Amino acid sequence: MPRSTRSAVVVHQRYYWPDAQLNIWTIIMLATAGTILGISAQFMQIQNQMRVGIPWLFPYGITVGALTIIFIIVELILIAQRKLLPGVMMFASFILLVLFITGIIETAIQLFGPQGNVNGNCQTYVFNNKISGTSIDTLAWLQQNNICQCWQTIFAFYIVGAVFLVWMLIMAGQVSRDTYD
Repeated sequence: MPRSTRSAVVVHQRYYWPDAQLNIWTIIMLATAGTILGISAQFMQIQNQMRVGIPWLFPYGITVGALTIIFIIVELILIAQRKLLPGVMMFASFILLVLFITGIIETAIQLFGPQGNVNGNCQTYVFNNKISGTSIDTLAWLQQNNICQCWQTIFAFYIVGAVFLVWMLIMAGQVSRDTYD
């Protein structure tokens, strides 16, 4: 009886990532993740100090920021090993995109929704009611102004992150199609 042998064929593909675009993407996403994580942590600290409940959006922001930073660290490790695969980037970017879109939606509801309406309260009680001078009222107003601006910033950075994750999906798809042996 003839003996059949199996042989394995290993094919190594090289993926050429555009260096400048990948570096810009990485820096912007690190800034985005750090901003979302930092503002969410600050909001949780404020809620704890005031001894009021913590809405799910704040720990969610910390989680999204941390996951994004972990993703970027893994990306940098894979780049250093020359093993950055487009499929990995597309998969992780899609998951993060869903998380960022969820953050956009919930932040928009809190900022502009019928209940809470943080932006309306900021317009009425903070932006249209500037206080100055050397008093405790000025310090309180400065803190309120900071909180209002942080709400606007976290909303903007969720949008920036979502746009850049879509960019990564497109870039990884292009890299995947332009493979070389």
